[in-house]
Amino acid sequence: MATSYPARIPASVFTNPRRRKPSLKNYAPLAPLKPLRISNADDVYIPRPPTFMSIAYLRDAISSIDVKMAALVKERAELETKLETTVRLQSPVLRLPSELLSSIFTIGVLEMGDEDPVMVPTLMLVCRYWAEVALNTPMLWAKISVSPHDSLEKARRRLSRSKSCPLDITVNFGPRIEYVQSITEHIVHAMDLFRPALWRTKSFSLTVPSRPHAYTALLRCQEDAPILENLSIQVYHSMQDDHYSKPIVPLFNGCTPNLRSCSLTSFNFGWDLTLMKRLRVLKLGGYFNSFTPSATTLLDILRQCPELEEFALRNMSDVDSNPCSVAMIDDLDSPIASKIHLPRLKKMSFYYSGIAHTREIISHISFPNLESLELAYLENATSLLQLLYAQALTRLPLKYLRIETCLFNEMKFVNLIRKLPSLVTLELIDIEDITYITLKALSTSQPWACSRLENITFDGCTSFDWDSLRAFVESRLPADPHAYKRYHTSVASLTSSASTAAADYERMKSRQTRQAALLAGPHRIHMIDVTRCNQISKEMVQWLRMYVASVKCESAKGVWGEPAMP
Repeated sequence: MATSYPARIPASVFTNPRRRKPSLKNYAPLAPLKPLRISNADDVYIPRPPTFMSIAYLRDAISSIDVKMAALVKERAELETKLETTVRLQSPVLRLPSELLSSIFTIGVLEMGDEDPVMVPTLMLVCRYWAEVALNTPMLWAKISVSPHDSLEKARRRLSRSKSCPLDITVNFGPRIEYVQSITEHIVHAMDLFRPALWRTKSFSLTVPSRPHAYTALLRCQEDAPILENLSIQVYHSMQDDHYSKPIVPLFNGCTPNLRSCSLTSFNFGWDLTLMKRLRVLKLGGYFNSFTPSATTLLDILRQCPELEEFALRNMSDVDSNPCSVAMIDDLDSPIASKIHLPRLKKMSFYYSGIAHTREIISHISFPNLESLELAYLENATSLLQLLYAQALTRLPLKYLRIETCLFNEMKFVNLIRKLPSLVTLELIDIEDITYITLKALSTSQPWACSRLENITFDGCTSFDWDSLRAFVESRLPADPHAYKRYHTSVASLTSSASTAAADYERMKSRQTRQAALLAGPHRIHMIDVTRCNQISKEMVQWLRMYVASVKCESAKGVWGEPAMP
């Protein structure tokens, strides 16, 4: 039996073998490794290239790139601006000639009602071209004002920009205490500024607190004013008695050939008739005691103004008036030898002008085209109503009549309104003589009195009763539409042809017009004012609002604003 020995294990298994140097002898290349499948890219090791650039070099490179980018951005912005300008220049507005654009500015600023003081600066902010056009348009700078809110520097700037354009000058200083102390200095500087430009002044307005200020300003108006058309002088403190009562030398050297509108308040100019020739608007007010012009002086002025269109007297004392005199009323029957014919006079206003002055003036003039008349605070105005009635016998197309705080004979008033078929607005304020007689006359249809009356005011009139007012409103209501014959009474009368229908409509319209001329009714009342009429209750006002479009009603109030009547 053979003995079995274990297999011999070499010692190199338990000890490190001796490393030998690699030899190229019998060297065989290894097979290429198979590519590994890597699921995550971050697990791959990529050897970095050696560092051959410094940090400073990299920073300089980035900085140079930033400079190039900034230059490109700037160049892009310049190109965008040029593109925007080129596109804007293609707009029709900016291609308008400067002359046409200047005319548009003038119409938009000066001829659109009330002038906006910031309109011209707003136009100048649109673009440089518009600013140049506005600066070279003298008409935009022709209105010059000096006041506590408008400085002399602004006036001097506008005066220089207006060049040789006609001017509208306004010097306005009210009676406020905070600037009364320095008002004389401001007026002197303003008039010294405007004095060289009086030759091209078209409108001049002066408003000052007292007569000394007015004389200080007008003493510097001794140059000719050949194109002056509108003159307005207003003195606030008209009741003062000072040494400025004598007239100054002729205004504007007596040379105002084109003066058409004159408004004077409390200014004594000696009633120089050379200043008031060929006027179209004459307004006088604020003359008391010895400063009041006589009726003869006023008539002489009216004789020089045959084309007068508006005449107003306001706040004039009449110390010689005697409203209770019998001779004053009896003289109405005596004819006037030569009346002043004013064919273009359309508006007259007499507000506390003295009954003697007013009666003397109205009795010596004829006004066949008068459309508006105001009478206020004239005591007994019966004689004036008689004069108006005499004028209405020939021609008096009066459309607006206002009577405030006057006494008169109601029957004389009724006779007058019956001769005013064109009257549209009638205003009666604080008239105690208006009773049911007037309302009954307006409600009678044989014939209709004031058939075109649409607006009526009874402010403070407490003598008429509610029944007469209701009857007046009902009489002015339109007739029942069912009481008239219909346009088409049957279906057969309807035509299909458009031309035939148009011809039938014209014939029907002409026939209806002839019938309306024969049976003309009064106009419906559109507005009624019963303010401070204590006899009118709230229920009555509600009834009026059912038939009248506009009803004004406000109860009388006491001193502290409380209702005077419960």
